[in-house]
Amino acid sequence: MNTNISMQPKLHIYPDNPAVARAFADYLTEKLADHPGDFHLALSGGSTPKLLFQLLAKDYSDKIEWSKLHLYWGDERMVPHDDPESNYGEAKALLLDKVDIPATNIHPVPTGLEADKAATAYGLVLEHSLAQRGKSVTFDLVMLGMGGDGHTASIFPHQMELLTDEATCGVAEHPESGQLRVTLNGPVINAANEICFLVTGAGKAEKVALILGEGEGYDQYPAAHVKPVSGHVHWFLDEAAAAGLPKVH
Repeated sequence: MNTNISMQPKLHIYPDNPAVARAFADYLTEKLADHPGDFHLALSGGSTPKLLFQLLAKDYSDKIEWSKLHLYWGDERMVPHDDPESNYGEAKALLLDKVDIPATNIHPVPTGLEADKAATAYGLVLEHSLAQRGKSVTFDLVMLGMGGDGHTASIFPHQMELLTDEATCGVAEHPESGQLRVTLNGPVINAANEICFLVTGAGKAEKVALILGEGEGYDQYPAAHVKPVSGHVHWFLDEAAAAGLPKVH
């Protein structure tokens, strides 16, 4: 990988999942401190964000200027907000209820609507709240995970059309359960000022190496198409997820 090319991802590798969460918490805290005015962040679900939320509530509640932070969700399952599978519900229980963030700064997906109407409504929320880059709204930072199948947000390999859909949000269907989800579409993700992947675990190592190394067939995975026009993309990895990457000496 040619690290002299500005568009190449920046890698941050740590011993384990908790270390990844803490490193990203430090990184986010610094970004917020340096950012003038409101900061618009899209959150993701998953095991590392769960640790991150717990850590932010425990150790960072007095280090972050919560009044300038606006929170959104990169994807959400079409379940009630108090359902255990709700990404918003998890963030609320682990973080939002425990820090001094204004309720008006929290922007969950309206999952009480039908999926297509929820996607449209959430798109309007984002279009009202965020600046635009070209045709797409612009987040200051989008936090992403990656599934073992190479999906990111809720863009799965069988719905690659969501990577180019010009609507702000789309409706995704989980390939196994059939569960519907609202997701940011590809152009919105790639319009962000910065993107940070948080990926941990040995089960992700093969896809991480394939995507970052642009190996044969890498572009069949949605995560491979996350290439923000800003050029600022970071991968926060634990050593298990990074195991297939070339060792840098």
